[in-house]
Amino acid sequence: MVRPTQLLYPQREPAPLRPAATVLLLRDSPQGIEVLMTRRSMTASFAPGAYVFPGGGVDALDASAHAQATRRPGQSELHLTQAIAAIRESFEELGILLARRADGALADAGDIAALDRKTPFAAQCAAHGLTLAADEVFVLAHWITDRDLPRRFDVPFLVARMPTGQIPVADETEQFEPVWVRPADALARHQAGSFFIIFPTIRTLERLQAFATVDALLTACAATEQPLWTSCPRAGLLAGKEARYMEHEHPYGELAMVCPDGQIVHALDWQSEHPVALLKNVMRLTAPNPGAMTGPGTNSYLVGDPATGYIVIDPGPADAAHLERLWRAADGRIRLIVCTHSHPDHSPGAKPLQALCQNTPPILGLPSAPTARAASAFTPDRALQDQELLVLTGKGLEGEITHTLQVIFTPGHAANHLCLVLLEDGLLFSGDHVLNGSTTVVDPPDGDMTAYLDSLDTLSAACDAHGIEFILPAHGYVLGAARDAIAHLKAHRLKREARIMAAMQARPDGTLDDWVALAYDDVPTRMWPVAARSLLAHVERLRSLPPGND
Repeated sequence: MVRPTQLLYPQREPAPLRPAATVLLLRDSPQGIEVLMTRRSMTASFAPGAYVFPGGGVDALDASAHAQATRRPGQSELHLTQAIAAIRESFEELGILLARRADGALADAGDIAALDRKTPFAAQCAAHGLTLAADEVFVLAHWITDRDLPRRFDVPFLVARMPTGQIPVADETEQFEPVWVRPADALARHQAGSFFIIFPTIRTLERLQAFATVDALLTACAATEQPLWTSCPRAGLLAGKEARYMEHEHPYGELAMVCPDGQIVHALDWQSEHPVALLKNVMRLTAPNPGAMTGPGTNSYLVGDPATGYIVIDPGPADAAHLERLWRAADGRIRLIVCTHSHPDHSPGAKPLQALCQNTPPILGLPSAPTARAASAFTPDRALQDQELLVLTGKGLEGEITHTLQVIFTPGHAANHLCLVLLEDGLLFSGDHVLNGSTTVVDPPDGDMTAYLDSLDTLSAACDAHGIEFILPAHGYVLGAARDAIAHLKAHRLKREARIMAAMQARPDGTLDDWVALAYDDVPTRMWPVAARSLLAHVERLRSLPPGND
């Protein structure tokens, strides 16, 4: 866990959460699913003027109306309360009634006309012999309002089929202009500036496009009785404007580390001119070498502070301007230079950076193996040992401070690859072993797929042992949920390996190119030459496995 003393911004308590419920009323059309949306009042305290799905706060009467609602066997008490709240809000805001009469028939216009939208809802339904159809309301998603907002809600997004024969009529107080719209059309109109919708609505509409019919969507929701996704978005600055992200999106982990309480202050733009402060004791400077293999560029990291001096991790290519910026960011106080491996976008800058420093900091790492390509030749001043500790200490304004990097050997991407753990803050500097936004290439003979997978297990164990929460890769943003990210990466590799095995079985006399076309048909063809290198690593691994283990 990151030490609070190393956070860049003062900690603050986000606003408390209020329980609420939202329902997507759906119908089929010849062009696909349509969803009912309404425009919020321009004076609303939350998202004024936005087009939304009907819904509102959960109140005590919703929880006390369970006996008056039908429920599915797997529907929890909480989900039942939320479904009742959604049914009530649909009636109060749009005059839509998800209920059944005593004979089992769905409520009709006559039943709706007999009820008053401003009178307690459940009691009225009971008086008219109506049972709330909570069993027809399913959980689609769970949204938690962003940490930076002054009013926050804990909201299930529920789904239900629109009752036949009913017509929505807005209350003209909270909601206006009910409209049936296809998700794709709503998104297009929003993009054009004529249909304002907020982030959770956008992401929900995007996911609705995956379902061809209402039945298909309801079946998917009924299968688990759990949200298909849960999200509490985070926001950063991109091109000077707020940009929000869900947990699976690349910047999310970085925002969680740098701005844990939701402060919208962190710039996400990739640039190579200035170091980016991630913590008080961690800076990132991205080399100006973007490309298909390097993403936005190679990340060089500075670990330490003015009191302790700095360790440089991966100085990158021998780019004079980049190295001078690194040296200046450390105010010349570089104590050690560490290369995670010897590839040409990571280690060539070590010697010229060392030459800039008056104290001649040692270059540490592992020497390149005989299997390395000529461009990856590397000899450190001293070879590191597995589990070795690299320690910076100093005395600052708050007293003694220590930053300790533990070395972990992780062969696989390269024979001499290593990672580093900042023990005091639970951070993993992963080099090229774990990347954000892509999977690393494992290129034989220096790369080895079995070693790579074993090293993932080593890193997973390190996450458990040291409470590692964040991964700082050599390419891309910081990743959060470190152990989950590693598990996902291993599962992805093994899934790809299964496809390669199937390709080999389908074309036993095929070439590597034949197998790439089958196993990587979900990857752009321009990337197939690169994919072929990792495919070869998988093939060598499969052929080395004992019979019965493939």
